[in-house]
Amino acid sequence: MNETVKDRVRPDGKEKVTGELKYLTDLTFPNMLYGKVLRSKYPHANIISICTKKAEELAGVKAVVTSKDVKGMNRFGIVFPDQPVFCEERVRYIGDAIAAVAAESERIAEQALELIEVCYEELPIISSPEQALEKSAVKLHPNGNVLYQAQYEKGDVEEGFANCDVIIEETYKLPRQAHLYMETEGGVVVPEEDGKITVYMGTQHGYKDRFQLARILAIPEQDIRVVSSPMGGSFGGKDELNVQQYGAILALKTQQPVKIHQTRRESIRSSIKRHPMKIRMKTGATRKGKVLAQETNIIADTGAYATLGPAVLDFTVEHAIGPYLIPHVKTKGVSVFTNNGVAGEFRGFGGNQITFALEGQMDRLAEELKLEPLQIRAQNLRETFDPGPLGQKIAPTDGARDVLCAIGESPILQKERRRKEGKLIGVGTAITMHGGGLGFGRLDAAGGRLSLTKDGEIEISFGFEECGQGLLSVIENITTEELGCAPEDLKIVIGDTKYVPSSGSSTASRGTSMVWQAIQRMKGEFKAQLLQGVSQFLNLSTDCLLLGAGGIWYKQDDREHSLCLTYKEVAERVFSHRLPRVETHFHFPTTPDAVVGGHFLYAFGAVAVEVEVDVITGMVKVSKMDHAIAAGPVISERGYQGQIEGGAAMALGYTLMEDSHICSGLYTRDNIDTYLIPSISDLPLQMNISKIETLYKEDSYGPRGVGEIGTIAVAPAIAAAVYDAIKCFVNKLPLQPENILDQLEEGVKK
Repeated sequence: MNETVKDRVRPDGKEKVTGELKYLTDLTFPNMLYGKVLRSKYPHANIISICTKKAEELAGVKAVVTSKDVKGMNRFGIVFPDQPVFCEERVRYIGDAIAAVAAESERIAEQALELIEVCYEELPIISSPEQALEKSAVKLHPNGNVLYQAQYEKGDVEEGFANCDVIIEETYKLPRQAHLYMETEGGVVVPEEDGKITVYMGTQHGYKDRFQLARILAIPEQDIRVVSSPMGGSFGGKDELNVQQYGAILALKTQQPVKIHQTRRESIRSSIKRHPMKIRMKTGATRKGKVLAQETNIIADTGAYATLGPAVLDFTVEHAIGPYLIPHVKTKGVSVFTNNGVAGEFRGFGGNQITFALEGQMDRLAEELKLEPLQIRAQNLRETFDPGPLGQKIAPTDGARDVLCAIGESPILQKERRRKEGKLIGVGTAITMHGGGLGFGRLDAAGGRLSLTKDGEIEISFGFEECGQGLLSVIENITTEELGCAPEDLKIVIGDTKYVPSSGSSTASRGTSMVWQAIQRMKGEFKAQLLQGVSQFLNLSTDCLLLGAGGIWYKQDDREHSLCLTYKEVAERVFSHRLPRVETHFHFPTTPDAVVGGHFLYAFGAVAVEVEVDVITGMVKVSKMDHAIAAGPVISERGYQGQIEGGAAMALGYTLMEDSHICSGLYTRDNIDTYLIPSISDLPLQMNISKIETLYKEDSYGPRGVGEIGTIAVAPAIAAAVYDAIKCFVNKLPLQPENILDQLEEGVKK
């Protein structure tokens, strides 16, 4: 792609940095009411009775709704609709909804919630997956406490381990993490004529929300318009319905617009989180460093309801051997219901947890065998035509080898080490691979539309959402590059089910791929329609015409062109009766092998870090960080860099400080005064990114998304660097200073 195109300022950049951009939670409407949701008092209890009379009688209250007001299905969930819109008989976590109120002000709505009388019968709390799996445990759902199980086997692990010279066993514990997007869940639902509604709320897939809301409200999908962009962050956290259903029910009942915007405390209490996992991994190798066998057992705490818990577990199982070739493999995973909130989709989608364990094993093997960390990785790395981690056919790629070689050149990993008084300095590295798209066997359709408007704009439309990831830049850069027009010629339409085709969800690192592939499918026909129309109108050969900035140009020679018609003139004079329009529908590329959840397109990443461990406080500071990323052509330089650096910052928080801790079903850190995330002072001053843009020579699938790949290898790289500094391995996140001090003290005693 043209370097000038790649380096453009994003289309929404100025509005965002100046504060001019209106987010959906900024919207107001005439006669607008304010909604609030009453959540459960207990993490697990039976509901004996609900009395809303006092709340209904409060001046300024316009509606109080409960499960009795749900006209359709009183359940939601992207794949498994098991979560009650309003609980009828039982609550299973502290964020379960009991009732909702619409009032003339937020203050009155909050007062009304306090007047709703709910009588509970407390039930035993299932506070861990291990407790949930006990035979005597209370069943949280009719089918028990196991949501889902997944496994993969190849070879014979017992035979493999018998041939190993070294076997490493370790249990890794990974925490719950909050998405903590800047804009909490919310927006406005507006009732329209004839029972229709418009939902102005951030989501990662408006069409899927529309489908779920139609079932809940018992109205046709086409009567629901979902406006889903722009939003102030998501990272997977707004993949599921959050407060849309409550705003919709209240708006239909009151026939007035209803705004719901959760406070940070409300958001933490009710929103989904990253899955906490316990991963036991046993890995064996020969004396020379060839890994022969690996056995992995994964227990995921999925919380009270399913959401995408099964898909997360599938992804974790798939990536258990990562970019390595291991002949004997046995991986088992179980996702378990508890009363610990709800865990679901989060940037990295289970890859972060399993990669921490896998790369930890590689470092432990390297230490035991006295090999360099990069050396043992190189000896076991997959090659161009090797199958994927589930034995499935994937697109040929050299990405694993490319990122390993690139990160090996990082100045961070060179032998000279700086010294700092009172600090122990260490360096470490890790690599990873990450599958894009939803995987085999899952509905993963995409689509787009190119058209010329009557005003002479080239309109490019997708059902994607702009959730801060920079998708507008991707659309603008690819479209202008492939068509030859200028940004000023474009009208980008996304995030509104009234005007856009379905493109699938803005998730799973699929957006960039889908935009690129859609435009490849549409550009030829769209250009042909325009050029043929102008050719006939001007009586010129299409060979003499081309699309360019501002309109259709006449090619005089290789250097000089002249503008024939502006796009507005083309619309008005050439296509006055029927404007050009091309639409495409297709599926994200998937493996031809019937492996549930198996991916076909992968991105690869490697990370090198330097850390400073304070011997007095036990604090770990990441002082340097480099990345190598192999994800195909870069579409937007700023967007690419922003995704990798932003993802790394999020992963740094996951590694060093973030734990959405729950005790007896209650969050112990319910706001950002106690749930800490990295600030600019916690980040390295500079992150260098080696961008590997080459694809295998016959690869026709274009760029891969990079929204997740920058997050995954950071934690194991930091853990490796901490080991290099203090000579003690860590197996639990976040890396608590007190644990570091304990290990330093143990080291002194030895």
